[in-house]
Amino acid sequence: MSTTRPYPPGDLGPEPVPHSLSGMGGAPTAGASSAVPSGQIRRLRLADTRGAVARARDFAREALHDWGWLPAATADQRAAAEDVLLVVSELVTNACLHAEGPEELRLRCAAKVLRLEVSDLGAGSPAPRSPHRPGRPGGHGMFIVQRLCLDWGVVRNADGAGKTVWAELAAPS
Repeated sequence: MSTTRPYPPGDLGPEPVPHSLSGMGGAPTAGASSAVPSGQIRRLRLADTRGAVARARDFAREALHDWGWLPAATADQRAAAEDVLLVVSELVTNACLHAEGPEELRLRCAAKVLRLEVSDLGAGSPAPRSPHRPGRPGGHGMFIVQRLCLDWGVVRNADGAGKTVWAELAAPS
């Protein structure tokens, strides 16, 4: 699991200073972190769904549009949105392949971080394949998640059946 964040899981750190207070002046650009609506949560039920990966990507893309990440004004903002869509695809694909299918996708938008959560009923725990072999097909999903995300992890359901795999990505600047 990644530990690149300077604060513990669940703690999103201090809120950013708005442009008008930071001395930079001007209005925030579309997709800027100060324009991101903080605290919004979107849920998509995926249990017994055909085409779960495509549905999850479309759902995430729509949320990114609603939250101002898309259309992207800069290459960095476009890359941030593409990273979100890739991580959604990887987490949902892993649930399809290794955990009896995904139950639900949740997206939580905060000022600085977007948290993705995929819950499933599987017993296993995802982990990057070690050693990572870039030239071999398959087995790259969690390596990609680890490389693109600020942090990620697994939370077991209290009743013992299933888990939630979560990942956090930085909001575009």
